[in-house]
Amino acid sequence: MKYHNPVLLKESVDGLNIKPNGIYVDVTFGGGGHSKEILSRLNERGKLFAFDQDEDAQQNSIKDDRFTLIPQNFRFIKRYLRFYGIKKVDGILADLGVSSYQFDEAQRGFSTRFDADLDMRMNQGDGISAFEVVNNYEEEKLSNVLFQYGELRNAKAIAKKIIEARSEKKIKTSFELKEVLSEFVPKKVEHKIFAQIFQGIRIEVNQEIEVLKEFLMQVPELLNENGRLSVISYHSLEDRLVKRFIRNGIFEGEPEKDFFGNVKVPLKKVGKMMVPTKAEIKENNRARSAKLRIATLF
Repeated sequence: MKYHNPVLLKESVDGLNIKPNGIYVDVTFGGGGHSKEILSRLNERGKLFAFDQDEDAQQNSIKDDRFTLIPQNFRFIKRYLRFYGIKKVDGILADLGVSSYQFDEAQRGFSTRFDADLDMRMNQGDGISAFEVVNNYEEEKLSNVLFQYGELRNAKAIAKKIIEARSEKKIKTSFELKEVLSEFVPKKVEHKIFAQIFQGIRIEVNQEIEVLKEFLMQVPELLNENGRLSVISYHSLEDRLVKRFIRNGIFEGEPEKDFFGNVKVPLKKVGKMMVPTKAEIKENNRARSAKLRIATLF
């Protein structure tokens, strides 16, 4: 099964500062590229746990006694690691977003390039689909989704148009949705605007922001002292959350200060934010928006 080339592979795994006999977690297994690299740096006593809720990704599981694939959403990382008797780990890697494979599988409904049923669920056996968001959400809620997650300034007008169109007949496919919204999308920026619309709906369907927050909140409790967190994000919503959590330990407001004005946060950033090289972007266009942030527990 062909998945995408793992983005920032060496940099993200280097960031984990691998101990050969350590315990590591890849919370976004996908095609297994990052997992294979981590395993290559472990000795026979090392262990790697991976998470992926996508049944297609689960078909890529690695046959290795040191490896365990957990078929669940990584928002439940602490719960399922405890099931395997793991309370602390030495490093956690997350490669957020949608894989190239998911974008390229037309029937999944993630891509603006293919006509497919409005689905967009990473776990096709659970949760609401894009069809339900587009056809059942009230206008204000739909507008908020498009504004917050799609970062669309004209979200209210787009939501109103969807409401009008679906009152005549249900919007069932990705191309039907594109047709309904064609008046809002100038040809010269067609790909960018439709990508934002689809991104907003996809993030809502998969609760991606809530999942990321729940995951990050569990990280400090799971990491051993000097353990590492390595996170690759692909859009500003994710990256801002990761950056803020590493810096402040919270997502909103200001962190508490002690009597002397010092802020106590569990994580400390390691190095500067990294982006792919021009050579990697040329080889793998999906890498163009990737940002890697690394932190350690201290």
